[in-house]
Amino acid sequence: MQVFWFIPTHGDSRYLGTAEGARELSHDYLKQVAVAADSLGYEGVLIPTGRSCEDPWVIASSLLPVTRNLKFLVAVRPGLHQPSLAARMAATFDRLSGGRLLINLVTGGDQTELEGDGVYLDHAQRYEQSAEFIRIWREVIARSHDGESFDYEGKHLSVKGAKLLYPPVQKPYPPVYFGGSSPAAHDLAAEQVDTYLTWGEPPAEVAKKVADVRARAAKYVDPHASLPPEGASGALGRPGGAGGRTVKFGIRLHVIVRETDDEAWQAAENLISRLDDDTVIRAQAAFSRMDSEGQRRMAALHAAGKKRTRADLEISPNLWAGVGLVRGGAGTALVGDPKTVAARIEEYAALGLDTFVLSGYPHLEEAYRFAELVFPLLPRKLRDRLSASALQGPFGEVVANDYLPRVSQS
Repeated sequence: MQVFWFIPTHGDSRYLGTAEGARELSHDYLKQVAVAADSLGYEGVLIPTGRSCEDPWVIASSLLPVTRNLKFLVAVRPGLHQPSLAARMAATFDRLSGGRLLINLVTGGDQTELEGDGVYLDHAQRYEQSAEFIRIWREVIARSHDGESFDYEGKHLSVKGAKLLYPPVQKPYPPVYFGGSSPAAHDLAAEQVDTYLTWGEPPAEVAKKVADVRARAAKYVDPHASLPPEGASGALGRPGGAGGRTVKFGIRLHVIVRETDDEAWQAAENLISRLDDDTVIRAQAAFSRMDSEGQRRMAALHAAGKKRTRADLEISPNLWAGVGLVRGGAGTALVGDPKTVAARIEEYAALGLDTFVLSGYPHLEEAYRFAELVFPLLPRKLRDRLSASALQGPFGEVVANDYLPRVSQS
C-alpha cells in the first residue's frame, strides 16, 4: 500500500466555495505542505493540473530542494506538450531528483478550457491522441537506455528519429498513472499505463472498474517483458502474447478523520457550511458542460447538487459526496474516526487497490491529522516504513519535566 498526499496549487481553505477561511497560494505555504508530507512518511504527492492551478512542473521542480524522499506525480498533457519534449522533461526531473518522478497522463474533460489552450479535439479524438502521445513518450524513454531512436506515424502524432540522449534513473521509464471512466479510457489504461486511478466511488462500482481494466489488459503483452524489435513502429503493450499485461490500481479520495465519528461528520458539515445555492448551481452548470465520464459519475452521486443533507450525501458507508458540490474532479471523502477510515481504506485495498491519493482541507493540518490518527492503523508493512512509526525523540512533551511520554502500541 502506498499513501500519497496533495499539493493545493489552486489555493487552500477551511470552507469550500467561499473566500472565507481561504489561504492565498504562496511558495512558502506549498513548501510547508510538501515538507510535512515528506517528513510524515507519505510516499508522494499529486500536483494537479489545469488553468485553475499553478504549473505542476514548475511547482514540482521548486519543491525538490526542500524534500528528501517525496515522489512527485506530475501531469503530461497531450495537445499541450509534445511527447519527445515531455520525455526530456521527465528524464531531466527524474535524474535531478534521484528517481522521484511519477507521470500523470491527463487527457482533459473541459472543452472550454481545452479550446482556450488550443485543443479542439472531441472526446474520442483526445483519447486517440493520448494513446499515441504516451506510446511515443514511453518508447523514446525506454529506448534511451540503449541509445536507440524511435519512429512512429500516427493519426494525430508522428516522430522520426526521436531520441533521448540522457535517460532517466528509473527503468524503463518513470511509472505512468492515469484516470478515466469511459470505455476509451479503460482501453488506454489496459494497453499502456502502469497504475489506473479511479475517483472515489462506492466499492462495488470501483470493483467493476478494476475488473473491466484487468480484463482488457489481459489482451496485451506485459510491456516490461521485452522491447519491440529494433526499428519497429509499434508500441509497448501490443496485442497478443501469453499472460497479458498487469495493471496496478489506485484511488483518489479526500479524507475527513477525527477522533470520533461525530466530530468527523461535524467537520464535513462545516466544510460546506458557507455554501449558498447560487454557488452550487453555478459550479454544477460548469461541470455539466464537460464531456468527462468521470465528472458525470461524480455529479450523479449528489444528483448534480440537489442532494445537500448528510443522509443524501453519504452515498456508501462513510463515503461522502459533499466535496463534489463545488469542486471538480475528485468529489468524495472518507469520513469517520481513525479505525473506521482505516477499515474503509482496507476495504478498497481488498479490491486490488494499492495506491491511495488523499487530501483534506486545509491540506497542511490534515496531512498531520491523517498521519497521526490513521497511519498507525494501516497494514504492518506500511507502518514499518513510515517515519512516524519509529520515533527516536525528543518527541511529544515531557511529562512533569521528568518523564518521556510512552509510545502507543496500537
